[in-house]
Amino acid sequence: MIMKIHNPNFMTFNTLIFIASPIVVFLLIKLFLKQKYPQKYEQKKYHPVAGTMFHHLLHFNKIHHYMTDLAAKYKTYRILAPFRNEVYTSDPANVEYILKTNFENYGKGGYNYDNLSDLLGDGIFAVDGDKWRNQRKVSSYEFSTRILRDFSSKIFQEKAVKLENIIANAAKSNQIMDIQDLFMRSTLDSIFKVAFGVDLDSMCGSNEQGKTFSQAFDGASALCLYRYVDPFWRIKKYLNIGSEAQLKKNIKIVDDFVYKLINNKVELMQTSQGNYAETQMKKDDVLSRFMQLHTKDPKYLRDIILNFVIAGKDTTAATLSWFVYMLCKHPQVQERVAAEVRKVTDMKRREKCAEYAGSLSEDLLDKMHYLQAALTETLRLYPAVPVDAKVCFSDDTLPDGYSVKRGDMVAYQPYAMGRMRFIWGDDAQNFRPERWLNENGIFQPQSPFKFTAFQAGPRICLGKEFAYKQMKIFSAVLLSNFAFKLCDEESTVNYRTMITLHIDGGLFVRAIPREYIQEN
Repeated sequence: MIMKIHNPNFMTFNTLIFIASPIVVFLLIKLFLKQKYPQKYEQKKYHPVAGTMFHHLLHFNKIHHYMTDLAAKYKTYRILAPFRNEVYTSDPANVEYILKTNFENYGKGGYNYDNLSDLLGDGIFAVDGDKWRNQRKVSSYEFSTRILRDFSSKIFQEKAVKLENIIANAAKSNQIMDIQDLFMRSTLDSIFKVAFGVDLDSMCGSNEQGKTFSQAFDGASALCLYRYVDPFWRIKKYLNIGSEAQLKKNIKIVDDFVYKLINNKVELMQTSQGNYAETQMKKDDVLSRFMQLHTKDPKYLRDIILNFVIAGKDTTAATLSWFVYMLCKHPQVQERVAAEVRKVTDMKRREKCAEYAGSLSEDLLDKMHYLQAALTETLRLYPAVPVDAKVCFSDDTLPDGYSVKRGDMVAYQPYAMGRMRFIWGDDAQNFRPERWLNENGIFQPQSPFKFTAFQAGPRICLGKEFAYKQMKIFSAVLLSNFAFKLCDEESTVNYRTMITLHIDGGLFVRAIPREYIQEN
């Protein structure tokens, strides 16, 4: 989620020490008792202890670097925390077991639900059991319809053209732009049009209500993440102070905006005449279709739509941002992608951007194998969701022979896994799209239990193909018209520690029109 906000409630170092001290004492006592009474505490074999929650807090700003180093040392390890262990794995066999083989034993659990439900409600990303199965079934049907596929393609093309126009204007004056911010705005506009049928127009900033919603939604997302490192958030929520008071304000703004949209649609359906079924009921946005086919319950619609937004808003934008960064660092890859796009689309002359975007059919996009390889290689190294946590519902033993206890958090690590030599070879940390192509240059997918950017098993991302389609459309439109360069070609960027993997501080680039490149 976009979190370009300063959080004044984040812990100072002294506060961190104050909070961590009793936790460390508790953990030391626990370790002492385990050593003194091993027969009582160590009847089963558990993963090696690599640190404590205190270490995670100390390394919070570079947490994925820290966890990658640990994963290189231990395929699976434990972090000690009060009342439970946190188990982190990069072992594909363990990942398959958690996400597929024994899927029913690993879910969101009460811990994740408590942290997320104020924002996400009973949506698909916060619940388990029958609630999850019901939403999964309904959502799976909607994602499979030709209506949604065609409608989303049209919206992605329109928003790509709008973004191209903004970049073209900046390129005329050699203007530096934060392309991550532009991607965030354009994907937000896309997802709002697909989900609600509403033109948010955050790219141009003309919709003040939409802008306020976006800021509140991002702030709420950030503060929900902050709960994972704030042991006192429940007290603050009860007292309505600090970060929890701000979270409550943000969620009210989000709810007011979303419920207004829902109520407007309900009112339209109730007041329209008999021809409504032939006109308005044919609306293709997700909200209209859910109201038509499933339910008009505002709370249910609110939850399912907000989960839809959070799934598609930041993940695609973050991946496109890292993709452009990788292309700037590897200009030969950028030129090969651009050449493939122009060849597949037979772009021999300068076409109007809208006409060109409209020609990007699914058949043409499917022929862009090198583009798909480059996007997938970006996701391998910079997955949109770098860590995904489950809760163990009953004592279990993983395929590696080590045990986990009921209530333990068990997480797999897409970011760390993408850098493991034992999975990807000695060049694991190198950006090399060719690893995804066979000898004929055809894209070859890998096991979803080693390439985990889209999850796997029953919870595999329903929007995977939609994400690739949007990224391909945006990439084809932009790279056929521009080459991108970092404003400081020697600089490197870092991530910001969030639920989704954003570039910290944005990505500042210049766009050079392709006609100019060819003339010179």
